[in-house]
Amino acid sequence: MNEIGLTHILFVSTILFFIGVYGFLTRRNMISMLMSIELILNSVNINFVAFNKYLYADKLDGTFFTIFIITIAAAEASVAIAIIIHLYRNLKSVDIDDADMMKF
Repeated sequence: MNEIGLTHILFVSTILFFIGVYGFLTRRNMISMLMSIELILNSVNINFVAFNKYLYADKLDGTFFTIFIITIAAAEASVAIAIIIHLYRNLKSVDIDDADMMKF
């Protein structure tokens, strides 16, 4: 039976990271961009947990970093959703191209 190793986990994390980067750079919808940022953060979390498991199995540093990132991501998502709702109420759109009033 094949065991899942560090390279397999890092491969999945890399794929998630680049899907998130691609989604962030190609989408014009703010909600899609927010979901892409969350994918990027989740790929980082996978890296922390994988390196913690395979390199420092007796310590919990990677797990604590992951919990910290999840907390920051939740705060970031709530602030971003509040901004998106505010823009939608004013502009009736969540498209980046329609948000010209954000430019100074």
